[in-house]
Amino acid sequence: MTKYRLTRGLPNPLGARHDGNGVNFAVFSENANAIDLCIFSEDGETETTRLALPERTGPVWHGYLEGLPVGTRYGYRAHGPYDPERGQRFNPNKLLLDPYARELHGTWGNDPAMLGYEAEAPTADLSFDTRDSAPFVPKSVVSDPAFFAPRVKGGHKAGARDLIYEAHPKGLTQLHPDVPEALRGTYEGLASDVMIAHFKQLGVGAVELLPVHAFVDDSFLVDRALRNYWGYNSIGFFTPEPRYFGPDGMAGFRRMVDRLHENEIEVILDVVYNHTAEGDQSGPTLSFRGLDNASYYRLSRGQPRYYVNDTGCGNTLNIGHPYVLRLVLDSLRFWVEAFGIDGFRFDLATVLGREDHGFDPSGRFFAALRQDPVLADVRMIAEPWDIGPGGYQLGAFPHEFREWNDGFRDSVRRYWRDDDHAMQNLGGRLLGSAENFDHSGRRSWTSVNFLAAHDGFTLADTTRYARRHNEANGEMNRDGHGSNFSDNCGVEGETDDPVIIARRKQRQRNMLATLFLAQGTPMLLSGDEISNSQEGNNNAYCQDNETGWVSWDEADKEMCAFVAHLSAFRGAHGAVRQTRFLHGAKRPHDGLLDVEWSDFSGGPVQWRDPRLANVCLTLRCSADAPDYESGLDTVFVAFNRSDDDLSVVLPDAPPGMIWVREIETSKAAQTIMPVGEDLPVVGARSVSAFVLVSAASA
Repeated sequence: MTKYRLTRGLPNPLGARHDGNGVNFAVFSENANAIDLCIFSEDGETETTRLALPERTGPVWHGYLEGLPVGTRYGYRAHGPYDPERGQRFNPNKLLLDPYARELHGTWGNDPAMLGYEAEAPTADLSFDTRDSAPFVPKSVVSDPAFFAPRVKGGHKAGARDLIYEAHPKGLTQLHPDVPEALRGTYEGLASDVMIAHFKQLGVGAVELLPVHAFVDDSFLVDRALRNYWGYNSIGFFTPEPRYFGPDGMAGFRRMVDRLHENEIEVILDVVYNHTAEGDQSGPTLSFRGLDNASYYRLSRGQPRYYVNDTGCGNTLNIGHPYVLRLVLDSLRFWVEAFGIDGFRFDLATVLGREDHGFDPSGRFFAALRQDPVLADVRMIAEPWDIGPGGYQLGAFPHEFREWNDGFRDSVRRYWRDDDHAMQNLGGRLLGSAENFDHSGRRSWTSVNFLAAHDGFTLADTTRYARRHNEANGEMNRDGHGSNFSDNCGVEGETDDPVIIARRKQRQRNMLATLFLAQGTPMLLSGDEISNSQEGNNNAYCQDNETGWVSWDEADKEMCAFVAHLSAFRGAHGAVRQTRFLHGAKRPHDGLLDVEWSDFSGGPVQWRDPRLANVCLTLRCSADAPDYESGLDTVFVAFNRSDDDLSVVLPDAPPGMIWVREIETSKAAQTIMPVGEDLPVVGARSVSAFVLVSAASA
């Protein structure tokens, strides 16, 4: 074995840091007895050197190796008690990923040697496995510090383009015929010319990527010849997932971010700090479990052999531990500083705010985040639920957070499906869900409104399928949401019936118009703009194939043009994207209400009617919106869920102004038409939006 000069080194920073002469290694473990640093050959196949880190400062083990070059492959082995019934699972036979590794060499295997116990032993995880896992795990890599040096964060802001576009880093481009073949399914493909043009056509303000942190394919999926497509199985919080690298590797990821920024499109990462790929007590030992199981994870009180499972994924990260909290914050800062990431969507975010006494918006994670100068100006989005006690926390997050609003999704689907009492629920959602969010100085953009997301039916499938069709997942169609509030419009699945096809497309247009006309932050699932289908699979987490990928060959170009029209309308009219909640307050300069509801005859709405279907909404700019003083920007929206065309009475136009219809979902192609002397007609089961314009300019 090669000999190196090992000295004590420093406890900070954590990870492997090259200083030009050698490498300082520092790793956290509160309960280990010793930590071995293992150096591997360039191909990662042979362990050439094993050295015990010589120094411990508090819970950090550290050492410095002079002369070690950038690019060195390495890993750790941790010594300590193997006593699962007391929460300790040290096993030095298992090579461990550095939690702070920024690059990986190699791929994860699927071998029993990756388990800390003997898989066939009668005592299961209480047994101890002596096989070396090194051949089956990737090696951490000593990175070039110059590449990851903090960057100056640019002023790339989306402005009026508040549309978030949720996309899979591979699935969006894998089947796109106009993306260069070498770039399809890669980070670089996301920023190819054709995709930039598509984003700009839609008026996208931010692309929100499903997890790009390094992750592991679950063994039960590999056994079924499937993969973890979505990536919610993280193991490396500082490492871009290599499977999406293009020709330029890590540099391609950075170039993707830069190109999107050059086109005023922000980049948001979906991050998973609630659990890891190591799973429950039956899972593999890959990193955190082997370094310090009792510190990194929340263990069951009284039975620390088992894990608290507030995530439904087998384990829950112990964010309350100062070094685990530090890991998360260091990770967030790294992505902002090294790559210029603009924001984060936190998966199962309730976990991050759960203290011993329950969810607390003033808890340790939120307190630490709030005072961090690097993260102060970064977009934060919460998925405000988990499966733990008191897990549904919609509206309860601190004011710095936007929140995914599943109530908006369900209300829109139920209304257009013709459910009773649906309009009453939808009314509040259209005004930013003030009942959930209008407190503590929060703004109406807090509500992230969506019709579909990666988890569930696509928009097109909500009009094609009345029930889920997840048989390909190998779980006997028992996985995925059971309550989709969907409707097949007469036939389950594909059909060549032109009447049903037209009905489905109109319903999609209705829901899309409802999304873009609502107060809040709109989010669009990639592919919904072209009527992409997953053939009824509402849980395509393991479908890294044509089921999960966006099908561009079958793109509905009319629907895409319609979405672009809606987005342009939203960008042009501040009345539909105000930042303050609207409660029908009088505007001081003209006495008009900032929001008014009416029926189609101009009278009051009968809100107590369970079958209420047809309502009109007038939106006027409040104090913080463009054109407030002039009063010019007024939008009138008519929702007609009945089977009949209906005439509608519009508010009186001020002198010199006329009403113009700019949105009409009963038609695929949109034409801007002034309203004549006759009452305008809103088509059956459709939405129309009218705006006031100067008569001279019409």
